[in-house]
Amino acid sequence: MLGKKRILTGDRPTGRLHLGHYVGSLRNRVRLQEEYECFFIIADLHMLTTKNTAEDISHIADNARGMVLDYVAAGIDPEKSTIFLQSAIHETAELALLLGNLITVPRLVRVPSIKEMARAAMIDEEAVPFGLLGYPVLQAADILLPRAHLVPVGKDNQAHVEVTRELARRFNYLYGEVFPVPDDLVEGATLPGTDGQAKMSKSIGNAIFISDDAATVHKKVHSMYTDPNRIRADIPGNVEGNPVFTYLDQFDPDPALVEGLKTRYRAGQVGDVEVKERLAASLNAFLDPMRERAAQCAAQSGLVDEIIYQGTMRYRTIAGDTMREVKKAMGLSGTFNRISRKAEERQKKLAKLGAARTV
Repeated sequence: MLGKKRILTGDRPTGRLHLGHYVGSLRNRVRLQEEYECFFIIADLHMLTTKNTAEDISHIADNARGMVLDYVAAGIDPEKSTIFLQSAIHETAELALLLGNLITVPRLVRVPSIKEMARAAMIDEEAVPFGLLGYPVLQAADILLPRAHLVPVGKDNQAHVEVTRELARRFNYLYGEVFPVPDDLVEGATLPGTDGQAKMSKSIGNAIFISDDAATVHKKVHSMYTDPNRIRADIPGNVEGNPVFTYLDQFDPDPALVEGLKTRYRAGQVGDVEVKERLAASLNAFLDPMRERAAQCAAQSGLVDEIIYQGTMRYRTIAGDTMREVKKAMGLSGTFNRISRKAEERQKKLAKLGAARTV
């Protein structure tokens, strides 16, 4: 009997997490761990769909450690939430294989994010690997294995959750009720990059990382894009579309002061330097408690590895329980059980005959 309802979400271990991740998902996860049983996946198998060179794989362990440090820094509590390594859960691949028989290739081709992911990875449309095409099926296995009820997801991945819902319904129809049909929780908040691009991204290099020190944050803030038409402080500037003010709205603890800066900026009564100084101070004040939590965790040798190991071992038990139910529902476990019983009966008979001959 399940207690709290369950959540499954996570990240690919491709590098450290940034403020865009915090605004878009981490902040919400910290809140959700108080209400749900949360499972946070280090999705290294998903990483392989677009980053699968030997060098890429060699960085997984360090990237996973860094990601978990960022989780802890943001406020995720490993005592309340389970953080696990996807590739260490063999049941994930097994369930993905079974689910792959319940969906057609044309249905997967229609998932819009597949083409977008291929473009982002600079993969030609005609050279999309099977693993990338099957990404939504592997993601469905991730979600269904812990029998999650809710999936926090960005708008670009909503279609993947719909595939999961279809697969859960199809499986339950064919073999009996095993999986809850999960709902999605759309996390729509995004943070523009420091260069004014629509989205902060570590691959573009326009990100402020949770792990950045105070001096690095200060430097990045002062290099931020503002209003390109404003060449002097006495020229009225645009607040709308100005990432400095977008960040201030998100991270400054004094909304009234920010509104005052906006009024002065529009009137040409404050310069970019003063506004950026305020933002750098606000961001560093916001990040200081995170830096402290990360430092305390990192100072304990092996603690991050222990968090991943214990979470993975805990999750293995859950994954094993689910797969036993899946195979029982499908009749797969009965097949081998019948064969093994017959084999054991024969072995016992042969043993008795051998014993009788020696008497």
